[in-house]
Amino acid sequence: MSFSKFLMILLPCIIFTSNIHSKGFLKVKGISIVDETNQDFYLKGIGLGGWLLQEGYMLKTSGFANAEYQIRERIVDLIGEERTIEFYEKYWANYVREIDIKNIADWGFNSVRLPMHFNKMTDLSNTDTYFEKGFETIDTLLAWCKKYELYLILDLHAAPGGQSDENISDYNPDYPSLWESEINKEITIKLWKKLAERYADEKWIGGYDLLNEPKWDLGEDNVPLRELYIEITKAIREVDTNHIIYIEGNWFATNFKGLTPAWDDNMVYSFHKYWNPNSKEAIQSYLALREETQKPLWLGETGENSNTWFLDCVNLMKEYNIGWAWWPHKKIDNIAGPLSAELIPQYQTLLDFWNGKGDRPTSDFAYDALMKQTDKLLFENCKFQPDVIDALMRQSQESLTIPFKKHNLPGRIFAVDYDLGKLGDAYFDVEYHNIGIDGARKWNNDRQYRNDGVDIAKCDDEISNGYNVGWIDKDEFLKYTVDVSESGNYNIIIRYFSDNESAEMQLLLNDEVIIESVPLIPFDGKNKWRSIELQNVNLSKGTQSLIFFALKGGYNLNYFDFVLKSSSEK
Repeated sequence: MSFSKFLMILLPCIIFTSNIHSKGFLKVKGISIVDETNQDFYLKGIGLGGWLLQEGYMLKTSGFANAEYQIRERIVDLIGEERTIEFYEKYWANYVREIDIKNIADWGFNSVRLPMHFNKMTDLSNTDTYFEKGFETIDTLLAWCKKYELYLILDLHAAPGGQSDENISDYNPDYPSLWESEINKEITIKLWKKLAERYADEKWIGGYDLLNEPKWDLGEDNVPLRELYIEITKAIREVDTNHIIYIEGNWFATNFKGLTPAWDDNMVYSFHKYWNPNSKEAIQSYLALREETQKPLWLGETGENSNTWFLDCVNLMKEYNIGWAWWPHKKIDNIAGPLSAELIPQYQTLLDFWNGKGDRPTSDFAYDALMKQTDKLLFENCKFQPDVIDALMRQSQESLTIPFKKHNLPGRIFAVDYDLGKLGDAYFDVEYHNIGIDGARKWNNDRQYRNDGVDIAKCDDEISNGYNVGWIDKDEFLKYTVDVSESGNYNIIIRYFSDNESAEMQLLLNDEVIIESVPLIPFDGKNKWRSIELQNVNLSKGTQSLIFFALKGGYNLNYFDFVLKSSSEK
């Protein structure tokens, strides 16, 4: 589905819970965030992860290089320093552009969280050296956010030395961390003051997220973390009394012990949430924190799960009046976000070499591969994934399913093109999210095409849209909205692959069974994909709801072909 067609379907269905035309500074009022009119403002944001701070898993390098400095070292080794600089200039220019920000607003978000690396703005010399180019990048982003009425929240994702021992802070164990160096702390404080001086009067700055996911043994009460937060806050308030300050807990923004009572009137506590249940019990400690401090909560980062988990999380946050920022807006070859950049074969060759599975490429080959992969990061070259946005924006408002693609009958329906909608409405799959059980991924086994629970794999049949539904279990179903152009009798050809002697399915139309039982003959060792034809199925003209239901599992589905055999229209 094209982005423009998706918006035509989606936008009339979105009921916004905040006024995106609000202007003025966001402020804290009791346990709420409010706009200039003192009306509650519910943050619905997205993070620009991978842009100004690279993370290995987004670039497929996590097997050998997780932190940005490690990624850069491997690139320099292949193409040299001069070409590496050229690559990064193009990478930063392509990753986020005005078209990305416009579409983020069009999708229904009202805010953007910007993960920043300190080294784009200053260095570790502690001589008050600042890089104007880094600040100008933020200026440009802010101008786009103003134009499309999005609040921009600045997030220090990589502090001097690293606030954690994780790749997300670009931590290098050969050097002292943020917590092991008073100089690094001083640079951090000065950088935040510099940012606050520059943006103090900017109404579309939504606030300052002081440190992303600290993770360090700082004692039972996190005293060093509290002390640093207070010092940064003091420095900011010397030049800026307008903006909200967001405070994250230790241990990946989950542990707020010692960070109470609040020390600033315009302060929000920000927690992060990944791979756990969407229940009140899962966020109870944060609700207690809000009750104790009488300060708002913000879910500053979450995502990396299935659409069903996304919807459940959005509904949970809405129930308890907690705004959120999803993570992230773009990655290479991944279904769990709005945009996916194609992984090109040349770049895969580099990954193979770096993983010890291929020969060293020439410098020219590596340079060309990197620059071409960077072109795939352009918005217009990315695959837009409407199911993710639908789960975040529409499904919390209604239970209706809407077409993922238009299906006209007579015609062919590829099995993977089932409707957009909730688990239990548009589809059912036995495994549909990851809530930390056994640490395993629990949805879409092959991670292809869509981010629902439905298991989708690449298809090797002669006729295909590239994908098929696989790992089908008993009682799973798929729903398709279809437009029947002519009433009459139809033959239905079902294309499938089975290795199960008892594989069986049925078809329903508008919740009425039209084919009671279809046994699927298993693979005979010669022809993997097989067809079965159901004859003289009566269909009426108009929009209908077709449901495939698995009476028994153990097979893959490619498509349904509807062929008109005799018309009942005169």
